[in-house]
Amino acid sequence: MSFSLARVRAVLWKDLLELKKNKGMLWSMLALPTVIVLVPLFIVRTYVADPDNPSLRTMALYYDLHVDPGNAARFLVDKVLADWFVLYLVMPVFVPILISSHAVAGEKEKRTLEPLLSSPITPLELVIGKSLASLIPSVAVCVLAFLMLCVGVDVVAWPLAKELVLPNAMWSFGVFVIAPLFAFFGNGVAVLVSARVGDSRLAQQLSGLFVLPLVGLAAGQFAGFLRAGVGYYAAMGALVLLLDVGILFAARRLFDRERLMSRWG
Repeated sequence: MSFSLARVRAVLWKDLLELKKNKGMLWSMLALPTVIVLVPLFIVRTYVADPDNPSLRTMALYYDLHVDPGNAARFLVDKVLADWFVLYLVMPVFVPILISSHAVAGEKEKRTLEPLLSSPITPLELVIGKSLASLIPSVAVCVLAFLMLCVGVDVVAWPLAKELVLPNAMWSFGVFVIAPLFAFFGNGVAVLVSARVGDSRLAQQLSGLFVLPLVGLAAGQFAGFLRAGVGYYAAMGALVLLLDVGILFAARRLFDRERLMSRWG
């Protein structure tokens, strides 16, 4: 049977409509972006409110002994935004996990996979359709959160910076190149885990463990042990790209009707 974009679109729209009806899922998707946007705004506002505070100079010298003490507040604003991006990357991993775990394992819980596979759709079309139903909302949420962060940071930091702080090269590259790679990774992990377990909540919990390395990297950056920048995040993106390729090869084992019927049905 030849590959059909029409059947992929049918699965995509089916899952998007189900997502639209799931108000709890929608609120869960918005909770993390809200935190990702508001927390750095509060930190930047703290630096801008009292730029001559001696403690800011101490903090800046901790991170860089060559920093200009008179420019400590601006240095810390740039530093927190550079470090915060790794926590932003939690979002394109977590949101696809949230959606895909429910969409894939949900077919097993509702016992609706067998009728679906009895239709003309192929397993490859099924997985692609469900993956797009996860990736499209996830990337849209990430871009929206980025735009809100840019507006918020520029408004809050203007009295100190007198220029637009965001978007900069690192964040633009990260949001439009690295974040989609992480979203693909989160979706792939959720699909593979959901293929092994039969409960959507368990699939979300197990898949969510893959967020922990990002939290560890964030702790290292804020502690000053790791130095964030374009090269640092590009290397991280290259690693995730390799993981994405590995996930594709692993997912090929799912593109078998009998295997899907036995494990997902």
